[in-house]
Amino acid sequence: MEIWLEPASWIALATLTAVEIVLGIDNVVFIAILADRLPEGERDKARKLGLLAAMVTRIALLLSISWLVQLTAPLFGVFGHDFSGRDLILLLGGLFLMGKATLELHHMTVDGGQAAPEVKVATMTGVITQILALDVVFSLDSVITAVGLADHVIIMVLAVVISVGVMIVSAGAISSFLKQQPTFKTLALSFLLMIGTLLVADGFGLHVPKGYVYFAMAFSAFVEFMNYRLRRKRGTATG
Repeated sequence: MEIWLEPASWIALATLTAVEIVLGIDNVVFIAILADRLPEGERDKARKLGLLAAMVTRIALLLSISWLVQLTAPLFGVFGHDFSGRDLILLLGGLFLMGKATLELHHMTVDGGQAAPEVKVATMTGVITQILALDVVFSLDSVITAVGLADHVIIMVLAVVISVGVMIVSAGAISSFLKQQPTFKTLALSFLLMIGTLLVADGFGLHVPKGYVYFAMAFSAFVEFMNYRLRRKRGTATG
């Protein structure tokens, strides 16, 4: 309990929580898009289960820091580049995310996002399985960041729990907004496609600073938000 008497601990908790929320945005968007494939009555349950699974995954990784360190050890080399366990996870996760985002974009462009009669509706088990697979990839960066920002595991765990709580509360609103605004959903899928590409690049040893990525995403979202407001004003004026 002595750590909570130190102001530095509270600063670390607030900073880490904010970082976890920012790093978790792509996870929330991915879960919202996957859950949208389910019947209406199961979507909220899938979002909550997915985010709780993300929380459990991140806490488990935090408690396995020694295993995480071993993941960076080279396993084999190809054309002069050494691949570690972390590299392989990033490669597989990035390829999966690229494929999923591409399929969703194709679905939107072919039939406007409306499910065709021959398209099979997703199952809860299938959606949760996909969420769990990507949670491991998304959690790696989150956990590595947490280890770098805080010295005590309890602070890292609390930050993860608080951030997931915030995401659970906001996931429904984000999902509803993306469903009502196809252009924002297209932008969100483009972000996931870009993140998947960066994960693959990181797996090959080409690291792109996350600050540049999030700045580009924030700027694109700002431009689209301004277009959204302009469309609403024009609709009001013509109505």
